[in-house]
Amino acid sequence: MMREPVPYPYNEPVPETGPGAGTESVPGALYRAWTGRLPQHRTTEEHVASSPQLGLPAPDFTLPGGVLVEGAFERRDFGLSAARGRAVVLAFYPGDNTAVCTRQLCSYSSGLEEFEALDAEVWGISPQGVDSHESFARGHGLRMPLLADTDRTAARAYGVAAPGIGVRRAVFLIGPDGVLRWKHVALLGATYRSLDTLTEQLSGIKSP
Repeated sequence: MMREPVPYPYNEPVPETGPGAGTESVPGALYRAWTGRLPQHRTTEEHVASSPQLGLPAPDFTLPGGVLVEGAFERRDFGLSAARGRAVVLAFYPGDNTAVCTRQLCSYSSGLEEFEALDAEVWGISPQGVDSHESFARGHGLRMPLLADTDRTAARAYGVAAPGIGVRRAVFLIGPDGVLRWKHVALLGATYRSLDTLTEQLSGIKSP
């Protein structure tokens, strides 16, 4: 008797040309092994949306959020266009107080002075609400703004919304001119881009 299919959140298409052509993605192979069937690629907006292209203006958005400042969690709206003139690191992550996300955000928070030395801000973005973000920030002493993308509007604009996990782990570096300069979107999200990687990429971004 065939087992019930498990949720399949990573419906990555098989490459038609180039490296990996004609091969399954790892999640696809796992799904086939579990169910005995090939995954059915959905046509939801999460899969149709594509990541913005390098060298083009980054999608603008405004989200509620907060930042921990000297023990007080200051709540306000954060708009990408309002940050023009400084580089912005957008760190999309699946959830507050999860193992990998906690390590990632703690790493960026501890290196905040290195980002500031490069005239850059770091914003963490996830689908949880502002109350959850406050608890997360207080629990780990996180010093960067945490934005609440509860309806995943920003995640869809950046092509990182995903069923099952909410958003893919991803980092986008926006130049002071509002142009997307570098990005990394994880397939499985078990690792994250290091502080050293991000500062190295930021060092090559020039002011307008």
